[in-house]
Amino acid sequence: MQTVSLRITETDIAITSAPGQAQAWGQLRIAYDPKQSIGANLENIRVQLVGLDFDAIIIENPLLYPFSDTVVGLDHRRIDIGLALMNMFNKPVVALPTVQKIGLQQAIAEKSAYAAWHLDYYGQYQGPRNYGQEAMLTIGNGFYGLRGAYVEAQADANNYPGLYVAGMYDQATTHVAGKAVVNEDLVNLPNPQYLSFSIDHGQRFAISDHDIRDSYRSLDLKTGQLKTTLEVSLATGHKLRVQATKIADMQQWHCGVIRYQLTPMNFAGSLQIFAGIDGTVVNRNVARYNQFEQHHLDITGIGSAGDTATMTGQTKQSRLQFTIASRITAPDGHLQGRVKTVTQPQRLEQVVDLQVQPAHTYTIDKDFALCTSRETAGTLDQAARQVLATSSFAQVAAHTQTFFQKVWQDADVAVAPDIINQKLLRVNVFHLYAAAAALASGQLDASVGARGLHGEAYRGHVFWDELFVMPFYAQHAPQVAKQMLMYRYHRLPAAQKAAAAAGQKGAMYPWQSGASGDEQSQVVHLNPLTNTWDPDESSRQRHVSLAIAYNIWLYDHINHDQAFMAAAGNEMLVAIGRYWLSKTTYDDTDQRYHIAGVMGPDEFHENYPNAKTPGLTDNAYTNLMVAWLFKLLTTNQPAGLTADECAQMTKIRQQLTIVINDDGIIGQFAGYFALPQLDFDDYRKQYGDISRLDRILKAAHKTPDAYQVAKQADALMAFYLLDEKTITQLLSDMGYHLPADYFVQNLQFYLDRTTHGSTLSRIVYAALDQQAHHYDKSWRLYRQALLSDYYDIQGGTTAEGIHLGVMGATLDVAARVYAGIDLLGATIHIHPHLPSTWSHLSVTQHFQGVTLKAALTPHTITLTADQALPVQVLDQTLSLAANQPQTVTY
Repeated sequence: MQTVSLRITETDIAITSAPGQAQAWGQLRIAYDPKQSIGANLENIRVQLVGLDFDAIIIENPLLYPFSDTVVGLDHRRIDIGLALMNMFNKPVVALPTVQKIGLQQAIAEKSAYAAWHLDYYGQYQGPRNYGQEAMLTIGNGFYGLRGAYVEAQADANNYPGLYVAGMYDQATTHVAGKAVVNEDLVNLPNPQYLSFSIDHGQRFAISDHDIRDSYRSLDLKTGQLKTTLEVSLATGHKLRVQATKIADMQQWHCGVIRYQLTPMNFAGSLQIFAGIDGTVVNRNVARYNQFEQHHLDITGIGSAGDTATMTGQTKQSRLQFTIASRITAPDGHLQGRVKTVTQPQRLEQVVDLQVQPAHTYTIDKDFALCTSRETAGTLDQAARQVLATSSFAQVAAHTQTFFQKVWQDADVAVAPDIINQKLLRVNVFHLYAAAAALASGQLDASVGARGLHGEAYRGHVFWDELFVMPFYAQHAPQVAKQMLMYRYHRLPAAQKAAAAAGQKGAMYPWQSGASGDEQSQVVHLNPLTNTWDPDESSRQRHVSLAIAYNIWLYDHINHDQAFMAAAGNEMLVAIGRYWLSKTTYDDTDQRYHIAGVMGPDEFHENYPNAKTPGLTDNAYTNLMVAWLFKLLTTNQPAGLTADECAQMTKIRQQLTIVINDDGIIGQFAGYFALPQLDFDDYRKQYGDISRLDRILKAAHKTPDAYQVAKQADALMAFYLLDEKTITQLLSDMGYHLPADYFVQNLQFYLDRTTHGSTLSRIVYAALDQQAHHYDKSWRLYRQALLSDYYDIQGGTTAEGIHLGVMGATLDVAARVYAGIDLLGATIHIHPHLPSTWSHLSVTQHFQGVTLKAALTPHTITLTADQALPVQVLDQTLSLAANQPQTVTY
């Protein structure tokens, strides 16, 4: 066991290598530079340890804290150097006192296990960085999402305690540049998590750099509990430890609970605790939306009875009613009759006055219930009170822990020895359930927004991001997947109406969908580099309907849900197919069919420069997926599809246009090859980060429409959804015969032109590079995608909500690409290839009623099915017997 030891003082860091190191150099001392950030100083440690092989880092002189054993003092500040170095080296960091107590091996094992199951943040942060941590620490159950803010915080530049309910939308009108712009938002509801205190009826505590000595936030992925611990030192000399534990009930999803524990450290006296519901909130999470009207609530009533208080209200335009109820109790029951309620026009507070002694912990439980007119019949006030009547901290904790025990038994993606990426894979699983679990009840007419229930970006709308989370839900939460599709089915009439208004048949689903299924895409977009409003043509991404069709097929392919297909799935497929039938046009000149006036996934390209008509023609991804859909429909011939329509679909898919140059490169759209290229290196020298090169070009009075540049995968997106054999056959059916290595050549061509301006870009290209056997490049892109929200690599977007699509896609790529378990065919095909940093990967897959567990090492795969199952591993056909593990060397 090779280790490196660190001793930290206020002015320097001493690094000692353990005896026996091949590169042992004894001890180095790194002076701390106060002019640099802590991160820059810690980077000096990385430089010094380059090439040194070690298994763990030991901190020799940590400070004594209950929440972490690797906090140190450096330059008169405290940091959890264990968290920082673990992120830097992906190695366990242990404290010498812990090692001396339990031994090195056990200390490393315990720290590694803890880190793999906890998302922790130490210290206070400001602005978008803290907003981003709040998003990552959001708890929820698919009915509501509660951002991971300090309970003592109110919305300001550094804190944003948002609450969102699935499908709770409201519209507001703002006049911008002489236009009446209507936006529909997922509403930020009154804040039910507020808790704070005062001492001897003095000034109330608020989140402030001056009063908080230490802050530690920890999300336990096993139990679903978020704990925030504050070490408070007030100007009055009073010192306290304050801990808040928040849990969203995963069974009774109208309910949640917060346990508030205060420990006076050096005083006796009176302590006042305030538990509030704040109805003054507005939608202010996304700064670029703040020029639009963001007031969506009317508070209609406030009431109290005993230890329970309620706030009722409704949304301004959609008239959706809600009730939030709050009950204050203590585990020992000593608060009975001592809770007072104070009300203001849009706020209520429940107040408790306690006599306290030093070193004693005082515990208050705040249960809250939330009911809305969308899912609750009858009197909302009564329904909320009934929820609270049977709620308790212990019950909520038990409900949620039981739920996640089942989740981790079924849906865990376990890797070794990769501590950080193991944690982030589990974080992604956690947030997929936090965003959607309650949909499985069938009582919510909602789907999963691109940012979950974690923030207000994209106004909480439903996008094609469903495409990237559907593989996970279809396997591990099929009732959630089904309700996502039912959300689309319930909005089929709106999609048919939109198609008719555009002069087409069938169903034209909107790019951004909210309450009713009409188009909610913005018509203008704020460029933060110029602070000007540019036209937004993104609603032309008609390929969203193809994503819906693919999701219907994938859900049914995995689950064989004939009842759903008969009741809803086939009807949607036929309606979507009819839309694309009417969208294609025939050109006598080239005797081929074309699709015009659309956009592909690459949002950098909206129109042709100087064109009089909007949109693009023959987007490769759109046309390939239309051909796939037409082949699916004509093969299965669902009820409602006529023989004439089948014949027309067959003819079109065989004569649909894909632009291909003489080198076998598929053109992103007609005219793409005529566009000039950009010198990316030059732009990087000028601007550094060029992921949003569209904004940079527009700020320079240019347009990305005029260049070969892409935000994300577009021409090759179909290869992410379908295998190369299927796409090659689709192209062959159209009369296109490409070189044998065309996929690899196309991949390099488009990687050279892509800025990865979307978080989805890296994960798609990670999968494509793996298919091309570019293993190192695949891993680099995959790891960036996995870290994207954790490190907020897009510079503040995580503050506005996590990117649920990329979270779902990282789980899919781990199973489908790295474990190589391909479920797209009639039988399971397995082609594994682990990343070099993983010595182990285990996943569980569900396919047509069979549960398959796979455990991989770099050269073996062990498969166990719960019933007899034929599988193909590389070129070998296996017949798995029920519950009999079988190992194959590859």
